[in-house]
Amino acid sequence: MVRVRASLSHLPAYVPGRKMPGATVLASNESPYGLLPGVAATLAEAAGGVSRYPDLNATDLVQALAAHHGVDPERIAVGAGSSEVCGQLLHTVVGPGDEVVFGWRSFEAYPILTTVAGGTAVKVPLRDHTLDLDAMAKTITARTRLVFVCNPNNPTSTALGERDLLDFADRVPQDVLIVVDEAYREYADPALVPDALALLGDRPNVVVLRTFSKAYGLAGLRVGYCLAQPAVAAHVRKTQVPFSVSALAQRAAVVALGEGREVARRAALTVAERDRVTRRLRALGHEVPDSQSNFVWLPLADDSAGFAVHCLDGGVVVRPFLGEGVRVTIGLPEENDALLALAASWRG
Repeated sequence: MVRVRASLSHLPAYVPGRKMPGATVLASNESPYGLLPGVAATLAEAAGGVSRYPDLNATDLVQALAAHHGVDPERIAVGAGSSEVCGQLLHTVVGPGDEVVFGWRSFEAYPILTTVAGGTAVKVPLRDHTLDLDAMAKTITARTRLVFVCNPNNPTSTALGERDLLDFADRVPQDVLIVVDEAYREYADPALVPDALALLGDRPNVVVLRTFSKAYGLAGLRVGYCLAQPAVAAHVRKTQVPFSVSALAQRAAVVALGEGREVARRAALTVAERDRVTRRLRALGHEVPDSQSNFVWLPLADDSAGFAVHCLDGGVVVRPFLGEGVRVTIGLPEENDALLALAASWRG
């Protein structure tokens, strides 16, 4: 009988948001506005070349990202979505018995990817639905190799400010990698939530993670990247699965990156809807933390499953985390109205 790693026997599978034909899907934090204008034409043009391997080094995309962020291309490593880049970072610094610290609840892939990399996940409880950086700093030991800081945090939507991040970075030993996951950066208020690259990017042990899956509308093509110091980025590139970022994904990401004004316009629409949904849910009596992302968090605890079923019966799919809360993606106005009507009729 084939021996599998004992650490994988109890590893939970990643649970994606449900997809149901005909339903309003507010479960996966996708952009509701479809492809950016230039991307559709680019995909049609590039489709004829998919019989060939893509550029292994994603040269055009890396050059475009470097120009966009004003950094040297050697500071960039890409992957098939930020999830793969998380795995690449873990494989870069984590070995058997090493620890990875993150707040919990946070991005569902962190403990899965940590275990796959052979590390030990150390989950630090949130405080008021927000990452408790003081507790996370105190949890770091000589075995800690990496700390994930999801900002804004998925699924609770809350975010950390400049002073919190600076103080935390000062407390983390230089041999521990700090990965600031900014998948939802485009939806955050820059006056309240700092750009980690500008704030901490010069530090040798800080990596900033970004994705094209959310505000750029490329969730189905899987493009993510990190910005790190050249020595770290070089090792991260070595851990990428060869050719994992397809030619279509590379071309689409370059075009999407050039449509910053449209990305910002769409993000502003989502933020306005997010604030409207938050106000209405609070008026209905729900506790809703201030969100800096493209979703809101309902900390319904044991009522989470019941609320999700009620929404599903009404044709709206949300994302429950059993015993904790429900994450609701902000969609188009009419989709949000459907969610609000169900929230008003729910009797938990």
